[in-house]
Amino acid sequence: MEVLPWVRVLIMAACLFPASVECMVRHYKFDVVLKNSTKLCSSKPIVTVSGRFPGPTIYAREDDTVLVKVVNHVKYNLSIHWHGIRQLRTGWADGPAYITQCPIQPGQQYIYNFTLTGQRGTLWWHAHILWLRATVHGAIVILPKRGVPYPFPTPHEEMVIVLGEWWKSDVEAVINEALKSGLAPNVSDAHTINGQPGPVSTCSSQGGSTLPVEAGKTYLLRIINAALNEELFFKIAGHQVTVVEDTGMITPENHPIHLHGFNFFEVGRGLGNFNPKRDSKNFNLVDPVERNTVGVPSGGWTAIRFRADNPGVWFMHCHLEVHTTWGLKTAFVVDNGKGPNESVLPPPNDLPKC
Repeated sequence: MEVLPWVRVLIMAACLFPASVECMVRHYKFDVVLKNSTKLCSSKPIVTVSGRFPGPTIYAREDDTVLVKVVNHVKYNLSIHWHGIRQLRTGWADGPAYITQCPIQPGQQYIYNFTLTGQRGTLWWHAHILWLRATVHGAIVILPKRGVPYPFPTPHEEMVIVLGEWWKSDVEAVINEALKSGLAPNVSDAHTINGQPGPVSTCSSQGGSTLPVEAGKTYLLRIINAALNEELFFKIAGHQVTVVEDTGMITPENHPIHLHGFNFFEVGRGLGNFNPKRDSKNFNLVDPVERNTVGVPSGGWTAIRFRADNPGVWFMHCHLEVHTTWGLKTAFVVDNGKGPNESVLPPPNDLPKC
């Protein structure tokens, strides 16, 4: 069902601002279109959602249902992944192309339908085919249930900060040339904050991103690293920051491994080869950290533990896009169980066809 823009605004307003209305379903429409963009004194067309880079932020509350209608107006096949959403029995909405769905072909559309069961915090969405996620990405903000406070002092204001990369060249041309030559792809020309590179001496018109703040107030920054191939660090000069939520990882590692369909516990890590007799004795089975992405040390290992209670096919891969392209990926097949809620739901009628 098509939702008119003003109706969508009313739905969002009712959900984000406390009122007597209890909102359960959030409707979004993603029009995937080309848009000319100028950065570093150079212009090129980029693939975007609704002409925005980064794309729009999805706001919802814990246990809400989200429906996102994605309409593909560009020449590329496309799919969208909702990074960190568990997709309980709804693998059809997970998004990795040729794993749980065929991509949305040019001129076609698909409605992603999923429920945020027991989840809150900062996640993100991005394209999950080719290298399109370089510009096709955005934040997901899952607020607590109405009336439930944050587990930390309420901030004066919240801001989403999306870190990314920018190539002057067409990103698909960059990876295609690398695959043809057998060499590593060219590194990006700049890093971005909310789509803007910082000031550079070679381009006087480049301004950068700014965040207006007031002295003495507390701000909640929802920081997302949407870069394709780099782990980035964030710092505010002259200020102390407190990490109140971490759904990824905050230490420099070699391979950030992401598992779809599950959160998992990191129970151990080490350097060198894993020794099952020695290393398993030191596993932390008491209070391990919970993640959907974890760093594997260079020349080492990380042990994770999760309960396979979500039937479906779940992609596991390095989130450095170049490593995924080179084959650092696999998938778990979790069979249906015997209970009434232990089977994958039937595929939707509009599931894309190859």
